[in-house]
Amino acid sequence: MRSRAIDAIVRVILDLRPSHPLRIAIDGRTSSGKTTLADEIATKTRDHGRNVIRTSIDGFHRPKAERYARGRRSAEGYYYDARDLTAIKDLLLRPLGPQGDLLYRTASFDLELDRPIDASLHKAEANDILIVDGTFLQRPELRAEWDLIVFIDAPEELARAWGVDRDTERLGSPAEAQAIYRERYLPAYAIYETDCDPRTGAHIVFENANFESAKAHIQRLPELG
Repeated sequence: MRSRAIDAIVRVILDLRPSHPLRIAIDGRTSSGKTTLADEIATKTRDHGRNVIRTSIDGFHRPKAERYARGRRSAEGYYYDARDLTAIKDLLLRPLGPQGDLLYRTASFDLELDRPIDASLHKAEANDILIVDGTFLQRPELRAEWDLIVFIDAPEELARAWGVDRDTERLGSPAEAQAIYRERYLPAYAIYETDCDPRTGAHIVFENANFESAKAHIQRLPELG
């Protein structure tokens, strides 16, 4: 079932032929399975002979002093302050858009060293496909830059369990991972859901409540100029 759902998404991707690289967002709440799905879609798209640029918005963080200015567990801080949206647009999305020069970068910041970086400049081809995973990809600052939006719908409790399991070692304990998820990630997503209605805004909704029996619902096809 999951394989068929991914095949359905790939068929949509292959049928879209804009004059510039197709820019795809894999959106969803924290720990909903975005990276896994993006990798699966990328693999199957490459199997059809298409070149895929595969990246994440995690290379576009803001400095720690800005990310945590409202507090380490602040939901507003995570939603409003975590990512450099201008850099995402100027370095990655717009260069690959209708008026772009095809010269793009996949990062602007080193999270571990907490400093900006001058990432390598790459040259895309017009028929390349960009697949980006991340949270809050349908914020107003970014929504118009995507050609196709896939939203992963995963139950809150399931995503929480996945997230805590993933982050326990990095954060030092299950209790801290639970606290960060409860106080920062969940309410930040609530802000996003209220402000942006990401499920409705997506072209495709990927139901990920059960990994093996996931389903893809094509809500509408994008209108590409």
